[in-house]
Amino acid sequence: MSDGRTNDATGGTRGASSVWRAPGMPALLGSTALGFAGFALLMPVAPLWVLDGGADELGAGVVNGVLMLSTVLAQLLVGRVLARLGWRWTLTLGACLLGAPAPVHLLTDDVRAVTALAAVRGLGFGIITVCGAMGVAALVEPARRGRAVGAYGLAVAVPQFLLVPVAPWFAEAVGFWLVFTLSVVPLLAIPLAPPMGRVLRTADRPSSDTARPAERRDAAGLRRALTGPIAALLAITSAGGAVLTFTPSLDPDPTTVYVALLVFTGTAALCRWGFGGYADRRGAAPAIAPLLFVGAAGLAAIGVGTASGHGAAGRVLLVVGMLAVGVAYGGLQNLTLVQAFAAAGEQARSAVGTAWNVGFDAGTGLGALAAGAVATSASYTASYAVLAVVTALVGAGWAGSRWRAKRRARSLPADGPRESSSR
Repeated sequence: MSDGRTNDATGGTRGASSVWRAPGMPALLGSTALGFAGFALLMPVAPLWVLDGGADELGAGVVNGVLMLSTVLAQLLVGRVLARLGWRWTLTLGACLLGAPAPVHLLTDDVRAVTALAAVRGLGFGIITVCGAMGVAALVEPARRGRAVGAYGLAVAVPQFLLVPVAPWFAEAVGFWLVFTLSVVPLLAIPLAPPMGRVLRTADRPSSDTARPAERRDAAGLRRALTGPIAALLAITSAGGAVLTFTPSLDPDPTTVYVALLVFTGTAALCRWGFGGYADRRGAAPAIAPLLFVGAAGLAAIGVGTASGHGAAGRVLLVVGMLAVGVAYGGLQNLTLVQAFAAAGEQARSAVGTAWNVGFDAGTGLGALAAGAVATSASYTASYAVLAVVTALVGAGWAGSRWRAKRRARSLPADGPRESSSR
């Protein structure tokens, strides 16, 4: 309907001027921002903490790898937790698990203990991420979903833009204690859980009644629909996992590290928001392959900059590479989620939210682990070279799939069905 009445299935208001004011969205965005603030503070600092305690690069990579593994495991269980506890208590549980362990880091820098804390934090992070993606889909109707995902993306990206670059500086210049103390900030989201839970309980009821049977009936079709978007997401988030984990170790100059991370997180934030309108106007699929190639070029530039030492030229290449990877990282976070919803259909909303978040965090963890393993056995240059090749190959695969889909579409009658991936 287009008469401005509330849409029962989404909880949104059709024809509303702004997705920011849709019922439940302010609380959802605030809760998301607080959760990601805690995540952003510790993502680069927890590996530094164990390196400071004597661990090697592989050990540092394991910390964030386990964080993401635990996140993925939690994401696979969020549906069951929601069914048992409801939105309010599930959101509260996520905030507690993510924020409460942070000060415990002050007691030890042993890699095993820090990894255990990362596992607990990952459980909370998994709950917050899936609830956020499912909530956006429930609160805003498909016609405005690109912009809603963009707003959600800003709530995710702005804390990273503000905090990822300064967190290592805080740790080195003031002390790790400051970062670990600030990282309890997800607990501030607990008061937002009751009002958000009330809106989401109403908004999500129609999809909850119909989505799961439909998903069970066509699991194979759902997997086919999600393969392309999730593959692209895995590639770019692997790059992001390496950047977030190891950039503080790429250059001894703290100013260079700060600028590099600021450029990466800033461009990611802007592009995650900016591509929302593009996706609503043109569809998500056309831009995915080009952004993967941009990301691959950026990773190659980072690798070359790292290989050339710590001179001016190498540092310029490092920052330029971070800019390119940030564009791809932010843009693809938006586009892959919008494309996944479009390809899978409204009846698979909960499955898409879970699959996308699993792909995001599995990619982040794999990137941290792989980059740490290659850096330990070879060098950071080799790590970024491997990531660049993988990202380019996925881009080539996506471009080939799009070309084949267009050929099939041209061979159909003018009034025949069209591929969902050609939105």
